[in-house]
Amino acid sequence: MKIAVLVSGGVDSSVALRLLKDQGHDLTAFYLKIWLEDELSFLGECPWEEDLSYAKAVCEQAGVPLEVISLQKEYWDRVVSYTISEVKAGRTPNPDILCNQRVKFGAFFDKISPEFEKVATGHYARVEEKDGRYLLKMTPDPIKDQTYFLSHLSQAQLSKALFPLGEYNKGQVRELAQRFDLPNKVRKDSQGICFLGKLKFDEFLKYHLGELPGDIIEFETGKKLKEHAGFWYYTIGQRRGSGLGGGPWYVVAKDPEKNVVYMSKNYFSKDKFRDEFVVSGFNWISQKPKTGEQLQVKLRHGAQIYNCKLDFLSEDRALVKIDEQDQGIASGQFAVFYKGDECVGSGVIDESLNGGK
Repeated sequence: MKIAVLVSGGVDSSVALRLLKDQGHDLTAFYLKIWLEDELSFLGECPWEEDLSYAKAVCEQAGVPLEVISLQKEYWDRVVSYTISEVKAGRTPNPDILCNQRVKFGAFFDKISPEFEKVATGHYARVEEKDGRYLLKMTPDPIKDQTYFLSHLSQAQLSKALFPLGEYNKGQVRELAQRFDLPNKVRKDSQGICFLGKLKFDEFLKYHLGELPGDIIEFETGKKLKEHAGFWYYTIGQRRGSGLGGGPWYVVAKDPEKNVVYMSKNYFSKDKFRDEFVVSGFNWISQKPKTGEQLQVKLRHGAQIYNCKLDFLSEDRALVKIDEQDQGIASGQFAVFYKGDECVGSGVIDESLNGGK
């Protein structure tokens, strides 16, 4: 096949490239240049030059041509502006989900030649075709599994997606990097948001939203604890180095209109339990589930998954009930739904219905 391979300079995408090369495919590698790497370079060491140097070395070793594509405007229009508006509204966005849907399998595919049959990435996920439909499946590594970040892809996008690491766990991928003797074989994994690289999210928010002093209030007593620089620097469920004594302190609620952040030391007390929330803006990958159907749900990337049931309030809005408690449910987050090892789709949390303010 003629395949476009997205490379980042990291180990995962590099191993994916080499696996496809060994399978005899016709490959062209692409490095995506995004606007923030230049725009905010003054905040710290600009990461893209190092990333690109590794990507070039890996491609040169493999004998695969590498092209650099600039998607600065597309990132701004489709991902970054969304992130800023969601944070400013007091919600908790996940830009990586939209980055995959709108850029890596959206704007990028529109930019390249239609001769490419597939777009391959280093994501830990699997795609299976069944009865003319494309299914998104989890990988053997529950911690690294990245179906959460791919849950907003469409059937058309999945039909073009290729994930060579789908049958591997992280340890096996590291072993392959050693076997291939990759130039970046000992490089650490990146942990940041897709468009920030090594830049800190708080610095990105300060650049775009500035500061807006407000009160940090103790959830139980209403007592003012100290001031904050802006509610957008705080995420529900987050344990913050707040400088308050007698902690640890956790963020349990925010009031954007009053610019108030509520914190508590008693994070797991009953008045902050949450097991129901409303989700809308669904993307069902293969088939919409029925009301009351037993599913599982992830509220964030990682191994934690809950049993759940959906009660559809309308065509595109549902009440979700999980079988345990989660104190980190926040509006704007993506809830990603599963049936066994199949990711069936996702939606955005509108509100939590119990606990908190």
